Amino acid sequence: MTIKNRHQQAGLRDEQVIDMYRYMLLARKLDERMSILNRAGKIPFFLSCQGQEAAQVGAAFALVNGKDYACPYYRDLAFVHVFGMSSRDSMLNVFAKAEDPNSGGRQMPGHFGSRKHNIMTASSPVGTQIPHAVGIALGGKLEGKDLVVYVSFGEGTSNQGDFHEGANFAGVHKLPVIFFCENNQYAISVPLHKQLACESVAMRAQGYGFPGVKVDGNDPIAVYEVMKEAVERGRRGGGPTLIEAKMYRINPHSSDDDDRQYRSQEEVAAAKNNDPVRGFRTYLQKVGLWDEGNEQELLAKIAHEVDDATEYAEKAPFPEPESTLKYVYGN
Repeated sequence: MTIKNRHQQAGLRDEQVIDMYRYMLLARKLDERMSILNRAGKIPFFLSCQGQEAAQVGAAFALVNGKDYACPYYRDLAFVHVFGMSSRDSMLNVFAKAEDPNSGGRQMPGHFGSRKHNIMTASSPVGTQIPHAVGIALGGKLEGKDLVVYVSFGEGTSNQGDFHEGANFAGVHKLPVIFFCENNQYAISVPLHKQLACESVAMRAQGYGFPGVKVDGNDPIAVYEVMKEAVERGRRGGGPTLIEAKMYRINPHSSDDDDRQYRSQEEVAAAKNNDPVRGFRTYLQKVGLWDEGNEQELLAKIAHEVDDATEYAEKAPFPEPESTLKYVYGN
């Protein structure tokens, strides 16, 4: 009898986990380029996703593009790429160019939105996407549509009223919503132990009548498994699920943040040793799906893609000043 590898046991094909790794590495390289552009003064601001790529990719692979809906939060760079957005889209966003599909250069970087890809436009106040996701799920249920809605947020946002109101409503009406908490240990500068009186974010689901699950956010296969179960539960009318993916935010909160004020560099260095991108590459090597030749080939392709996206976005025109009030007031 052939012993299956972990990804095969989870129902993932070899080519799917290789694709997972490609998305994780692409998000990392885009993130690194954005950091360089920010330091060079070419983009004013950005929010890093480093350390959170594995959870985002694992979650996205359990959903169906074109059918399901996503209400992501500002670190979900890897997620939105799996859901259909391109490297050019991401660079146009951080350069705030007129072609930016998220907002036409009107919104802050990382505030994703794409009608074409069923990605709901995000607002700057944290957590507002949660009741919106619940509303989309309610609409889908009333119209008899086969859809689930993914909504992500940090553990700090789980302390906001938006989360509790959304979770309560979704629980009462058994809506197909997956509340995906990316617990990266810090709400800007506030560590987890100063945010929660309970043991975990996942425990909060008990109060709203649906399952709460904790998972290793550095393991995309484990995340995929719990997401797949939550998606299937939502599709068959079983209601929502709260998933808490534990991970670590490797970079500061934003390009304007100095994280040395609230956490030690030793702590950050230890987290880097548990880098999810490197960890998943090691897994692929162990199961015989990856080698150094594959790695160098992929790095070259991604470098070309990131260079192309950067050059394209940098040369693209800014919005016309006269368009500032477009979409703000009715005609």
